[in-house]
Amino acid sequence: MLSRRFIFLASLFVVGCAALGVSELNKRYGEPQPRELGAGWDADEYQHNIRPLLEKRCTVCHGCYDAPCQLKLDSYEGLLRGANQEKVYDGTRLMGANLTRLFEDAETTDEWRDKDFFPVINERRKTPEANLNAGVMARMLTLKSAHPLPTAKVLPDTFDFSTGRSQQCPKIEDFDSFAADFPLWGMPYGLPGLPADEHATLMNWLAHGAHGGPAQAASAAALENVDRWEALLNGNSLKQQLFARYIYEHLFIASVHFGDDSKDTFRLVRSKTPPGEPIQRISTRRPFDDPGVERVYYRFWLDPSSRLAKTYLPYRLDNQRMQRWREWFIEADYEVTQWPGYEPEVAANPFVAFVQIPVQSRYQFLLDEAQFTIMNFIKGPVCRGQVALNVIQDHFWVFFVSPEASRTQREGEFLANNGQFLQLPAEAGNTFRPLSRWLKYADLQRDYLARRAEHISAVIEQTGEVSLDSVWTGDGHNDNAALTIFRHNDSASVVKGLVGQQPKTAWLINYSLLERIHYLLVAGFDVYGNVSHQLLSRLYMDFLRIEGEMNLVAFLPKEHQDDVIDYWYRGAEDDISSFLDHYLNRLPPIRGVDYHTDNPKTELLERLAEQLAPVYKNSAPYQQLQWPKAQADALSRLQNITGYAANIMPEASLLLTPQGELYTILRNSAHSSLTSLLREGEYRLPDEDNLTVTAGVVGAYPNSFWLVDRDKLGEFARDVAQLNSEEDYRRLKSLYGVGRSDPNFWAISDQAHARYQAHQPQSAGLLDYNRLENR
Repeated sequence: MLSRRFIFLASLFVVGCAALGVSELNKRYGEPQPRELGAGWDADEYQHNIRPLLEKRCTVCHGCYDAPCQLKLDSYEGLLRGANQEKVYDGTRLMGANLTRLFEDAETTDEWRDKDFFPVINERRKTPEANLNAGVMARMLTLKSAHPLPTAKVLPDTFDFSTGRSQQCPKIEDFDSFAADFPLWGMPYGLPGLPADEHATLMNWLAHGAHGGPAQAASAAALENVDRWEALLNGNSLKQQLFARYIYEHLFIASVHFGDDSKDTFRLVRSKTPPGEPIQRISTRRPFDDPGVERVYYRFWLDPSSRLAKTYLPYRLDNQRMQRWREWFIEADYEVTQWPGYEPEVAANPFVAFVQIPVQSRYQFLLDEAQFTIMNFIKGPVCRGQVALNVIQDHFWVFFVSPEASRTQREGEFLANNGQFLQLPAEAGNTFRPLSRWLKYADLQRDYLARRAEHISAVIEQTGEVSLDSVWTGDGHNDNAALTIFRHNDSASVVKGLVGQQPKTAWLINYSLLERIHYLLVAGFDVYGNVSHQLLSRLYMDFLRIEGEMNLVAFLPKEHQDDVIDYWYRGAEDDISSFLDHYLNRLPPIRGVDYHTDNPKTELLERLAEQLAPVYKNSAPYQQLQWPKAQADALSRLQNITGYAANIMPEASLLLTPQGELYTILRNSAHSSLTSLLREGEYRLPDEDNLTVTAGVVGAYPNSFWLVDRDKLGEFARDVAQLNSEEDYRRLKSLYGVGRSDPNFWAISDQAHARYQAHQPQSAGLLDYNRLENR
C-alpha cells in the first residue's frame, strides 16, 4: 500500500503536468517505445493483488468486443495492447472493418500500434513521474479522484450511458483537453471512484511501471491431457482430419477444461505446427476459411483471459467425452474418400462440407451439449446482438427432436440431396446487395420447407403415427434436453430446463436447424462485417425462428394451428403465410397426440414439461435457479406481475438479501410479432409484459441492483405490482435500489460476484456493467 508521502508526491506529479503535447511529452519523458509481455516487477504481486482488483473494478466494463475504446482488460495482454478510437460494433459501415481480435490479429504490442491502438500505460521513460503523467490509465484514475461522482441518485444528462454513445478515447497527448471538457468522466466512468486503499494500490502499481510478469504456465495435469487430446485430433487419415475439422468449427470459441483439478482454460486453435512444437496460430476471419497451408493441426492454447459471464463458454473434455467422440466419429462405419476443400460455397455450408460424416454422429455431438451449442450464438461473436437477437422472443422454451425419431439414415440422405437449399449468408461474405440475396435465401427456404414436408410425410407414412416420444428426453439423464432462452434487448441468456412461467412461444429443433443456427450466428457471423452482412444474418434468422416454431406447432391439431400462428404473428407481413403454405399445410395431421382441452398449445407444453421432469430432478444447473421453498410465496407474487408495472422494471436486475441470497428479476417484453427489423417498437405490447424470477444469476448485463431483506420480499413484490409511473419507480429505487452513485456500489458489486461464484461455480464469471441504468 502507498505511504502518505507517496500519495502526496503522486498528486504533485499529476498536478504539475498541465497541457503536455507530443513534443513536450517527448522532451520531458522521452519518445514512446511499445512494451512487450515479459518479466518484471513482481509477477506474484500482479496475479494475487493487482489482477483481481482490475477484474473487479475495470474488467466489469472493459471485457467484451464492445468494451469502450476497444480497451479489453480481461488480460494483461489487453492492457499492453491499449485502446483504439474505432468501434467494433458499427451498424452503418459499408465496408468490413479491419480485424482486431486480441491474441489473433497481432502478436506484439508494436504490431497493435500499426493497427492504430495507442497505449494506456506509460511507454516512455520508466520513472514514477513519467508512469503517472504519461499514462492514460493513471490520469483517468486521478481525474476521478479529483472530481468525484455527483451524489445525486440520478446522474445528470452530461453522462451518456447508451450503448451507441459517441466514445471519448483520449490519447495521452490529448488528455488535458479531455479532462477540461469532461472533468467528471474519470474512471470508472459513471460509477463511484475506487475505495482509497484500492486507488492507492493501483496507483502504486502504475507508478512502478504496471508490470504483469510472465504468463502463468499450465499445470502438469493439464499438459498431459493436452497431449492426449491433440493426439486424437491430429490423426493422419482423411476420416480423422474431417472429424477434427468438424470439431474445431464447433468449439473454436469454447472455454475448454479437462477432467483434472486444474483451473486452466484452453482454446482449440488451428496451427501450422504439429503437437510437440510451439503453436503458430492460423487466424482467419471465420473458422472455416481457407487456412492457407497444406495441413492444419488442431492445438490447445492456454487462454490467460479472465472469466467473463458474457463470453465464458465452458466445455469439459474428459474420458467419457473422448469415448463418445471415438464411437461417433472414429469407430462409426463410414468412409471419407474426398477432402471437401475451403471454397466458400462448400466451407460455409456444413451440409456440403461434412456430408460424408453421418448425420447421427453430428446430431449426437450437438445434442450432447445442446446448451453450449445454443449458447455459442448468445455468448459468442454476437456480443452486442441487437441485429441478430431482436429476431427472438424475450422468453421461450426449446425442445429437440429425438435422434431416433429423426430416422437418421433417411435424414442423411435427405440433407445430402437437398444441401443446395441450405445455403447460408456467410457464403456471400460482405455483400453489397442484401435485398437480392435475401430474396434468394427466401426462395431457397420455401423450396427447402416444401421438400422437407414431403420428406416428413413419407417418413410418417412408412413408420406410422408420431407421438411425443419424438421429442428428445436427454436419454433419461442429459439435462440439455430442454432449454430456456431469455432476451434482454441486445443480449440474451440460455439456461437448462424449463424456467419461468409458460412462455408465449416455443421451438422444436432438429439437426438441420441446430446446425444452421451455429453456422449463421457463430461460425459464419462476422462481427467486423459490413451492414449488409449483419442485415442478412438477421433476416435469415427469421427463417430459422419460424421453422423452429412451426416444428412445434405441427404437433397441434390442424384446426388450431392457424389460430396459434396468427396470435404469434399479429400484424406480421404476408410473407409468413407463404412459409406456412410450404410446410405446415403440406404435413399430414399428427395423430399420435391426444388433446383433452380447448387450449392444446398450453396442454402440449405442460405434457412436455411433465415428460422431461425426471431429467431435471438431479440437475444442478437447473436446481440452482429454483427458489428456496421459504421464499416461494413472495417470489411467485413477484413473478406473477404483468402489464405496465412489469414494463417499468429493468430488463435484468439482481436482488440481494442481507441473509446471503441472490436472485435475478427479468422483464419479458411482449411483441405482437418479431418480423420487422427497423420497426420493432411498433410491435411492442407493454400491457402483456411479465416478469420471471430465478435464484442465482441469469444474464451478464445487470441493469440494476436491489437490496431487500428476506422478510421484506413480499412487501417488495407488492410495491413493484403498484408501479404506475417513473415517479413510482424512483420511489421504489429510493427504498430498495442501488444506484450508480451509491457510495456502497462497489461493496454490493463484490457481494454479488461472491454469491454468484458460490452459487453457480461452474458457470459464474465477471458481470458487465455497460448496461447499468441511470434512473
